[in-house]
Amino acid sequence: MRKLAALALIAPLLAVAGPVTPSSYAAPALAPVAAWSAAAARPAGVKVVEDCLASVPDPGSSTPVQICYSLFKPEGASRKRPVPMIWHSHGWGGSRTKDPAAFATFLEGGYGVLSFDQRGFGESGGHAYVENPAVEGKDVARLIRLMSRLRWVRQDGPGDPRLGAIGGSYGGGYQFLAAFTSLERRGEPVLDAMAPEITWHDLNQSLAPEGVVRTEWALALSAAAVPTDALPPRVYKALAEGAATGTWPDGSVPGTEDMPEFFGRNGPAHHVAQGRRLSIPVLLGQGTTDTLFPLEQGLANWRRALTPRARRDSIFVAYNGGHVLPGLLPRGISVTSDPCSQRLAGGDFEALSRRFFDEQLKGRRTGLRGYGRLHLATPASTCTTVRSPEPTEALPVGTVVSPTAAGAPIAYEIAPGPLRLAGTPHLTGSLTALGVHNRAFYGLAVGTSPADATLVQNNVLPVDEPGPVVGQERRVALPSVAVDVPAGQRLYLLVSALSDTFVGMSSRTPGVVTIEETQAHLPLLSR
Repeated sequence: MRKLAALALIAPLLAVAGPVTPSSYAAPALAPVAAWSAAAARPAGVKVVEDCLASVPDPGSSTPVQICYSLFKPEGASRKRPVPMIWHSHGWGGSRTKDPAAFATFLEGGYGVLSFDQRGFGESGGHAYVENPAVEGKDVARLIRLMSRLRWVRQDGPGDPRLGAIGGSYGGGYQFLAAFTSLERRGEPVLDAMAPEITWHDLNQSLAPEGVVRTEWALALSAAAVPTDALPPRVYKALAEGAATGTWPDGSVPGTEDMPEFFGRNGPAHHVAQGRRLSIPVLLGQGTTDTLFPLEQGLANWRRALTPRARRDSIFVAYNGGHVLPGLLPRGISVTSDPCSQRLAGGDFEALSRRFFDEQLKGRRTGLRGYGRLHLATPASTCTTVRSPEPTEALPVGTVVSPTAAGAPIAYEIAPGPLRLAGTPHLTGSLTALGVHNRAFYGLAVGTSPADATLVQNNVLPVDEPGPVVGQERRVALPSVAVDVPAGQRLYLLVSALSDTFVGMSSRTPGVVTIEETQAHLPLLSR
């Protein structure tokens, strides 16, 4: 009943809003069918194998779990002419891609492709443990072993196929899992290059930044798992608890679940904490308007999950898209575009990925530029390139007071245009909140006046004060952005007591949050 209730709550949302990516092959996170382009004709001479392999049982079970896959062998691939592999998987709630036409770009380019159903989805069995190294980590290891035994696949050594990976959202999560798991076990990542899109660095911070639950996404992810009963029962319970109570369950209340523990090992943040970094080239795609895995999650992967040398051989592209919900409160934007892939590769993210893999897996020079840089789309669909997302200048804002739960968002002017900024800003100041779990939501906005100020790229981040505080110094995170503020408009700090992404997550007791002597630390490129 709990699962059916969650599905009923979120069904209207799934009907009108889902992940939007300019890429033609990035699967959506929630829809049950991958959003690959079906317009291309089936590549000639491709041989397709549909099969499953046995992997480890779910925790607490002794029954092996079947992981099912589709394998595509391109024309001309043989033991004498082995080819590199491209590995693919789907988003949350989706399933593998069986139509070779969807992979025409790679198959016609001389790559083999393997697409698989992740545990708990499609035709694969078991429950989803959300890219846990002890569970899904074994699944990806067995698929790598399978590819290493195909005589028509190029091999770099025993158990080491020449391998790139693609996919978005949950289909980006398996890529980091495979790379970090093999790094931990073998001393090097078996992947030679990868192109994850709209995926996470830290699931706990993605789903509940500062412990404040992204309600709509918690319900959506739960509902999307219902058709295949993909999640363990206690996780459905925890997601419902979080949506109902406004606090991410941590097991501190008897009878509640411990979500930080469940998700503690499930992403790059865990491996980074263990001292591991990836040394391979990565083409990172992230959504600027993504409200589930926001831009700062991709930037965290860039800064923390890759070695400095790997970053020099990698490319970061942010496009207007991702896991997108209507930005109504506070008011956001609705833009879908990928100007940076167009500038770098003359096409979309798929075209950019093909050139990236040609260079990294085949050693073929394509003239691709942009390595070692962050390429960030603006709401005006221009592309801004920077080396670092760090703030470069602090500007005074004064005293910032959040509205009450019944009040409209308040815009505080930071600076007049023209301005250009790209990266990850934050606030500092002296914070006072006199209630229990007083909360406020902060983001940057642009407009001609406070009345028409609109969030730069849909996102806000929360402050949650568990108990009364008076005049304590705080550093407040702001969403990562890229924007040009033209002359005649102004950059604002927008503060709200409510957020449609965090429905029901306003202050637990009446009160406002006040920040005095506020400084906005901005990644300014020009002013």
